[in-house]
Amino acid sequence: MTATIPVRIDRFADLFEAIVSNVEKVVQGKREVIELVVMSLMAEGHVLIEDVPGVGKTLLAKSLARSLDSRFNRVQFTPDLLPSDITGVSIWDRAASEFEFKPGAIFANIILGDEINRAGPKTQAALLEAMEELQVTVDGVTRALPPPFIVIATQNPLEHEGTYPLPESQLDRFMMRLVVGYPVHGKEMEMLETHGRHSSFEDLGAVATSDDVLELTDIARNIHVANSLQAYIVDLVEATRRHNELLLGASPRAALHLQRVARVRAAMHRRDFTTPDDIKAIARPVLEHRMILRPEALMRGTTVGEVIDSVLQHVRIPGGRAG
Repeated sequence: MTATIPVRIDRFADLFEAIVSNVEKVVQGKREVIELVVMSLMAEGHVLIEDVPGVGKTLLAKSLARSLDSRFNRVQFTPDLLPSDITGVSIWDRAASEFEFKPGAIFANIILGDEINRAGPKTQAALLEAMEELQVTVDGVTRALPPPFIVIATQNPLEHEGTYPLPESQLDRFMMRLVVGYPVHGKEMEMLETHGRHSSFEDLGAVATSDDVLELTDIARNIHVANSLQAYIVDLVEATRRHNELLLGASPRAALHLQRVARVRAAMHRRDFTTPDDIKAIARPVLEHRMILRPEALMRGTTVGEVIDSVLQHVRIPGGRAG
């Protein structure tokens, strides 16, 4: 272990806390959700926030973007939105006698995909290459997206009118799916006082830059994950594939995402190594949206969260007994 590691870990934890606290000035009473969104950013992942209208999904994404002094684009997904509105389009330049590429909204650091499930499947699919490979191909030409890059998509519950369910392939590309939830009584009272006459969002300033995010991402990549913990992650995802309540278990991508977020969680707690608690703490938001219950399990009222809790209980923890 080099002498610089503790210094870098302290910088990670301090800057992570500064970003979370800054966003919390606007999105009050939702610290855990804010932490998970920032963790996804540092772990190079994307976030799907699913909840009813009016609970602060869009405000959270906008507050994060403003806290980071980075390029931000918002895409309002509607039924008539075209894939080219997202990726960009080549337009003939008569003066130059050549096609000129006009970048779409995806060319930014933080993308807010608002109400993503209101657009049709073809438009939703336009995000796939960008989310997975950090690039966009238009008319046979591939263009890299600027790092850091994160898609924060919001969606209304599927039972709402005018929504299209996201396919499993796209759901799996989101590192986490989060639910904001209603604020508790006291926090909602504070919200009325804080936002009643003047929005605190307007006063929000940046506490970090895109370069800071890239530095913190590099720190997280170098957090140690022991072989026994990697085996524990694989055991967890394999257990979901064998579970008799599930029609579809977690993918190999889910295992990679678990490891990456566990590294970030270790760094935010000022450790240069991961523990089983890091993995268990983020298992639900990372795994829940990737799995499908069997019809008979649904009829019994079983939830995917309960299945994950069961898996965590029965899979053996490294160096100890099953939880």
